[in-house]
Amino acid sequence: MYKVILTLFLVFQSLHAFLNTDNNYEKQLTALKNFDLPTTFLKDSIFISMNEDVEMYKTKHFLRELESGDKFVPILQKKMKEAGVPPEFLYLAMTESSFDPFSSSSAKASGIWQFIPETARRYGLVENAFVDERRDPVKSTEAAIVYLQRLHDLFGKWYLAALAYNCGEGTVTKAIAKAGTDDINVLLDESQKYLPKESRLYIRKILMMSFISGSTDIMLDNGSEYLLNRANNATFVKVSVQSGTSLKDVAESIGISLRELKSYNPHLKHAFTSPLGEKSYLYIPQDRQITFTQNFDQTKQPQKYAVYNTQKGDSLQSVAKKYGMSYQSLMELNNLKSAALKPKTEIIVPLGTATHSSVTVASANNVEKLYVIKTGDTIETVSKKYDIPVAQLIKTNKKKNALVKVGESIVIPKN
Repeated sequence: MYKVILTLFLVFQSLHAFLNTDNNYEKQLTALKNFDLPTTFLKDSIFISMNEDVEMYKTKHFLRELESGDKFVPILQKKMKEAGVPPEFLYLAMTESSFDPFSSSSAKASGIWQFIPETARRYGLVENAFVDERRDPVKSTEAAIVYLQRLHDLFGKWYLAALAYNCGEGTVTKAIAKAGTDDINVLLDESQKYLPKESRLYIRKILMMSFISGSTDIMLDNGSEYLLNRANNATFVKVSVQSGTSLKDVAESIGISLRELKSYNPHLKHAFTSPLGEKSYLYIPQDRQITFTQNFDQTKQPQKYAVYNTQKGDSLQSVAKKYGMSYQSLMELNNLKSAALKPKTEIIVPLGTATHSSVTVASANNVEKLYVIKTGDTIETVSKKYDIPVAQLIKTNKKKNALVKVGESIVIPKN
């Protein structure tokens, strides 16, 4: 028993020493205040026991996570500051995704903020054959801010907004009702289990990462002091381009690799901007903005693209032949790792290059544009919008019936 008490005392002393240096203590009190948490939360027994995790977080792995978000962090910080959202929510994103815009979950969540499709649509993020704005660092952050503000308005405290972000509004509401209070120390009670285990650790993880990343001592000890000034680092800017603009053309005009340009645009599913509408956008390094203005030819007409739904008997080679291209180029265009095709697979094809008149989905002679189905749309509303008979829309798109789904691309033939 004596050994157990001694061990707990030493653990407490070790973490207390880490958390309460002159350099860091004021920052930690500010973080607690920003999250509407009492200062007594520093005495939370489980938070103290996470001392073992501190040793793990202090490794290069943790610092690599910070570094991986280096190009996104300044944008996140600026957006949150302007909206009055506590900067500690930066570490909510880190907890959710390790700042990886391609991070995904079994619940089909994606992006830095891990939006599931339904929530993404609710907050205006588009996902279709060409883009997934859940992976857009700017738009997803703007959506997350609106969501967090709504949760704060609903619950009145930022730590409750964070918990609801993790486990849902209903779960937090039920937990408060069952506990009879929204006191954080009661809600996190390990014996009562008012909240799921992951959620009980959630706030503690966010604060721990906030404390560590704000620690001058840890950064200096690991040779990562440059991360302390990351908010001042040059990041990226948004530029307007024509729909369907080739990323390769942009990369060459500003003197960077295609791979680097893609890293700034994780929301783009292909090596071109969305071909829908007249204008599109992409992000480029901030220090290449003048070069872009001077060198990129905005008058060049980009290649247009359409969605081809594969039919029974199609192969990648046969589809490529119809569009006058090699199957390797078609694989590259669609980021395919295998040449195997299944029926009803959406394949991006160049618009207007079909060599077979029987292929209607991307024939320049009868296609005016693509329309992406939105919430509330039906084949009848699209028909009325473009003054095209329903039967013609069904035939052009080789549909078996009049059913459409959100995010589906519909070819609108010339009337």
